[in-house]
Amino acid sequence: MPSFVRSLVRFYQSSIGKKIIVALTGAVMILFVVGHMLGNLLVFAGPEALNGYAKSLADLGPLLWVARLGLLAVVLLHIVATVQLTVENKAARPQRYGVVATRAATRSSLTMIWSGLTILAFLVYHLMHFTWGVANDYDNPANTRYFLPNGDHNVYNMVIDGFNWVPASLFYIVAMGLLFVHLAHGFASLFQTLGLTTPKTRPLIELTGKAVAIALFAGNSLMPLAIMAGWVK
Repeated sequence: MPSFVRSLVRFYQSSIGKKIIVALTGAVMILFVVGHMLGNLLVFAGPEALNGYAKSLADLGPLLWVARLGLLAVVLLHIVATVQLTVENKAARPQRYGVVATRAATRSSLTMIWSGLTILAFLVYHLMHFTWGVANDYDNPANTRYFLPNGDHNVYNMVIDGFNWVPASLFYIVAMGLLFVHLAHGFASLFQTLGLTTPKTRPLIELTGKAVAIALFAGNSLMPLAIMAGWVK
């Protein structure tokens, strides 16, 4: 095994290595979710805006699939490292030390793990729904509602019809709620792990994390709510 690979393995096996990986993968996911939300909000600008955005992504060709698979790998690595850290911390913790704090930390860790797993399930369903066409009839050429005259997908109609199905919209909103919980807790931890937090900046970082979490929840939930209410057709 090359020395570089051995160094990476030793880094991952260490507690601080896993924490840094959780922080860095978390940062990547935050950037993705912000960009994804801004793209989704184009539904309020009309069919041309959203379909134009979708075409710009489709035109990336193989690079788009590289990005998708890379994101999936990031999410899996984030979850695996978080679970391993939780197990290691629980095994190393003295039985009678800090009972109240231990219970609070355990609840927080479990919340992060289950919210992360739910978000992963949502991500897979989201790909099945809008990308792979497994959960719908979007890839049937006979269904002209989902294709533009030039043969490209009519993503605007796909989104409208997808979120007019109440179970899908409710699942989406629940996933965004869990993302809010996950991000509200993890944002400050990310900065702390990377050594970017000081006693003076910590309150501001925590406030920023909550503000970002609220903005993401509100922005992402607005789309399915507006479609179910008939404000966007």
